[in-house]
Amino acid sequence: MYDNEEIFMTYEQLLVESVEKNDKLYVMTAENRAHIRTLPQKIGHKFIDVGIAEQTMIGMAAGLALRGNTVITHALASFLTMRAFEFIRTDVGIAALPVCMVGFIPGILSEANGPTHQSLEDIGLMRLIPTVRIFSPMDEDELLQGMVHIIDSGMPWYIRYINKPATIHHTNFEIGKAEEIGEGNDIVIFSHGFLCAQVLDAATILEENGFGVKVINMRTLRPIDEEVIIRNILDADVVYIVEDHFSTGALYTIIAELIAARGLSATVNTINFSSWHRPGLLNDVLVYEKMNGHSIAQKILNSL
Repeated sequence: MYDNEEIFMTYEQLLVESVEKNDKLYVMTAENRAHIRTLPQKIGHKFIDVGIAEQTMIGMAAGLALRGNTVITHALASFLTMRAFEFIRTDVGIAALPVCMVGFIPGILSEANGPTHQSLEDIGLMRLIPTVRIFSPMDEDELLQGMVHIIDSGMPWYIRYINKPATIHHTNFEIGKAEEIGEGNDIVIFSHGFLCAQVLDAATILEENGFGVKVINMRTLRPIDEEVIIRNILDADVVYIVEDHFSTGALYTIIAELIAARGLSATVNTINFSSWHRPGLLNDVLVYEKMNGHSIAQKILNSL
């Protein structure tokens, strides 16, 4: 119903329709209801709120999954991936159970929250569990398109939640396939999640300065689109990776590992976080941390 079509619904509406179609689907939360506030009255006993108890939530989700169900869990990304890490590893990961773990306010989207609530190592943590797949959508449209495939995949997933409106019309979503935007190969920029929109703004500025630019929205970081990564690294004059994560563990590490495994020689530049970001309103954080489109473009121009 949703595949390869325009999507005119919210994340909450998608969950309601998914539960109505699948009597083996449950939705859980660890007290975080901001984006799923009206679900209890719509799906009844299929909605379970465990309170501020992320470990309990993952344990219960694993139990439901062992009985043939698929479970979509929700919590703040920092607490979901760090506080419940052992439960995700042992209860969900080892058995490769169909539990989707949706992290709210990941990365720079934590904006006004301090370091305790900032999730800049979540992808690195989830990559440590071999069976957990990872989805980092650019906007709400991509989130909804991807969730249709993810719910039916029968695998454990970590999803960086985003509800920002789309700024582009996305190509067809496919697990493990990146989205290539643009034709240039002077500068190729790999990114994922919320910062993709800022990277597209940066690409416009770089093109105005005479450079051919391609932006690659990686979408799923496990499985990763190795063919697109290698082809574009070999074709590009300059390669950048932009992500709202520490340099360790996420896309920069993935690409570095892939280059090493293939025995290639390539220079890859990165724009990411070396420490926790300063709290503030999102636009202010983007400016202060130099993660908005203008600042990204300026960093790249200064390096050329």
